Amino acid sequence: MYTYRPKRFYITVFAATWAFWLLGIFFKNEAVRMTAMLLGLISPATIAIITVFTSQSKALKKDFKRKILNFYKLKPLYILGALLIFGAIVLCSILTSLLFGQSLDQLSFTEDFSFTGIGVCSAFATILLASILEEVGWRGYGEDSIAQYHSWFKESIIFGFVWACWHLPLFWIPGTYHYEIRQMNWLYMLNFIISVVPMGFITTWVYVKNGRSMLSSIIFHIFINFMQEKIAMTQTTKCVETLMVTVAAVIIVLTNRDMFFEKRHIGHILE
Repeated sequence: MYTYRPKRFYITVFAATWAFWLLGIFFKNEAVRMTAMLLGLISPATIAIITVFTSQSKALKKDFKRKILNFYKLKPLYILGALLIFGAIVLCSILTSLLFGQSLDQLSFTEDFSFTGIGVCSAFATILLASILEEVGWRGYGEDSIAQYHSWFKESIIFGFVWACWHLPLFWIPGTYHYEIRQMNWLYMLNFIISVVPMGFITTWVYVKNGRSMLSSIIFHIFINFMQEKIAMTQTTKCVETLMVTVAAVIIVLTNRDMFFEKRHIGHILE
């Protein structure tokens, strides 16, 4: 039986990602900074793939391939439901923000993205790349490595905090979305970090309900990133959105108690 090693995985991922991103912070040369950004971004996926395919476990390798290739096992209704839920979160956030003096003009698409993209990649290509690479890393090995020892509820809490912390160096790298919001107000930076934790529960729900499919998580991640960038929400509204995401996460947990609190899968992820 394969033994998951979450501590080793996350320490390696953080060491690699942050080492590259620290170069992006301290080097002024744009080519160096963008290269460092890209190398940091691909670190979780790279380390997950190396961890899986250098293991002696046929079950682990087979499971990885299944999660990314078996698209016919996706459950479209759950994916559609997740997209509609997040769309409703955005709509409710905008409408609620009117109470705080925000404009209804937010119900429109922005003309451009809030960041420049990585190297030769456009901002849209960067969103696609980031969504795919993050999910291959987190869902390819990271999330399961925690769930092997904990309920999905506890796993979602642990992973949510880890995922939030992973983003931290981005707030000091010029050209990133994270850098731009930190420049506006440090409270917006704090809001982003906080929002990642409840979002972790929703992404876990999508992942597990689709038979632990990386493809479902990739689709959902791309949709979230696109909506966050192209819907003209202000940062004030995104603070409201964090509350809405938290409410949605609570409802999802309460209506899926068996999934989040069962312990039948513990020690048996690969089975």
